[in-house]
Parts: sequence; structure tokens; C-alpha cells
Amino acid sequence: MNRVLIDTDVILDFFFDRKPFSDQAAIILTLCERKTLTGFVTPVMISNLYYILRQQARHSKVIEKLSQLTEIVEILSMDKMVVREALQSDFKDFEDALQHFAATTSGEVDVIITRNVKDYQRSSLGVLTPDNFIKGFVEG
Repeated sequence: MNRVLIDTDVILDFFFDRKPFSDQAAIILTLCERKTLTGFVTPVMISNLYYILRQQARHSKVIEKLSQLTEIVEILSMDKMVVREALQSDFKDFEDALQHFAATTSGEVDVIITRNVKDYQRSSLGVLTPDNFIKGFVEG
């Protein structure tokens, strides 16, 4: 369970210091930075993060923050097969479907970490909140 897809909401918790969730997000990203955990994101997530962060900060600052993020996490590939699987899936949210199929297609992700567990009800991967992941990671 050391290879995780970190959902956009968790990363935004960190960037916007959304209490009480930002503490858990910081722990997860620190584990990635220390290479104790391999964190993954997708190109769609990077694009969405840019768009959201750009509403609050200058382009150069957002690019700096996203560059720092990409130093500590890996980026999954997305291709036509991932998009087609997402389009044909029963996921209610297309973006979540893209994340899920990028993760499953890669074969590199063990679990998805998100605060929106219900959005991944159809996932074939394990799905945990940051809090539950950290508790299991520390105990495991």
C-alpha cells in the first residue's frame, strides 16, 4: 500500500491550508517527499490544480508550486484507452473516472487517497480518506 493516487482535493487541502484536512495532506506529501510513499497524480489533476491555484496567485507562483509538487510525485499517463474506459464507465464524475482508469491501467497504484470516497464507489482499487490511510500506514 505504498503506491497511492493522491486526489485533487487532498492536494488542494495542502495548498490552501484547509484546516483540519491540511495536516493530513501535509503528512502524505511529506511521506512522498521522503520516498517512504510513492504518490501519483495525473495530467488532468495538474491542469485542474493550475486553474484553481491561478485564481489566487500569479502564473509564476503557481508554476513554481506545481513544479515543486512534480518533484515529489509521479505523473501517470493518460491515453485514448484511459479516456474511452472513463467514457464507458458507470462513474458519475468523469474526472474521477479518468483518475481511476489512469491508476488501474498503470498497474502502479495500490490505493486512491481522497476525502470524497463516495465518488470512487465504482473503483476496483482501495479507496481511503487521508485520515484512514495515515492510521493504516502507521499501524501497518
